[in-house]
Amino acid sequence: MNTFELLKPQPGLRVLITGAASGIGAGIAQAFLETQAHVFICDVDAAAVERFTATHASLHGCVADVSDPQQVDKVIDEARAALGGLDVLINNAGIAGPTGPVEELDPSQWERTVTTNLNSQFYFLRKAVPLLKETSERASIVTMASVAGRLGYAFRTPYAATKWALVGLMKSLAIELGPSNIRVNAILPGVVQGERMDRVIAARAQSVGVPFDAMREEYLKKISLRRMVTVEDIAAMTLFLASPAAGNITGQAISVDGNVEYL
Repeated sequence: MNTFELLKPQPGLRVLITGAASGIGAGIAQAFLETQAHVFICDVDAAAVERFTATHASLHGCVADVSDPQQVDKVIDEARAALGGLDVLINNAGIAGPTGPVEELDPSQWERTVTTNLNSQFYFLRKAVPLLKETSERASIVTMASVAGRLGYAFRTPYAATKWALVGLMKSLAIELGPSNIRVNAILPGVVQGERMDRVIAARAQSVGVPFDAMREEYLKKISLRRMVTVEDIAAMTLFLASPAAGNITGQAISVDGNVEYL
């Protein structure tokens, strides 16, 4: 196998991606489909799941709230039935959480952010890891964290707390699962252009009392390359981590962010 071929995920990979009917998750799913992978997605948006799964014969999916462990168990069962096993788990589902001073945050908003961003990944891991051990010789797990998992993020403390926790979870699992030949890595996206980021910027602008355009410019000034990253940038890194070229890469928190200097 030549060097170029090593950079491609092997055809036929069985991939489960959470929160993947739109946005980053959908971009990752589409990228894997283009490498002839068999992909199973879940998402809380039923209409989006139906639309996306209708686009490709090798794409399967179901509707699920990832914060509910019983619904997660159902996803794993359906993915196993559809794919016949599992090679790659991409724990992507998450929410932005509230924006505001810590003393003004509603405890229910904190709890929802932790449950959706952190607990959900545990729910999938506890069921997917045995499946990876049983059925895969190419097993890997990708945790979708954030640049907010390596930098402090004022007024976004629930989100940042979960993303830092995910990096710790990934590093611990890399040690735990290494002897089983399961690689575990985290991707830390930076400012990803799109509607979700626009909503985050708008909320931050409102929280500190400045116009949207001024807040957007503030975000760009914090990035060494002075530009946002794209969904395709994140998808490309995910494909690499699932490829033979990444066969000895595990326990790594990899930023794809243009080098965000501070938040």
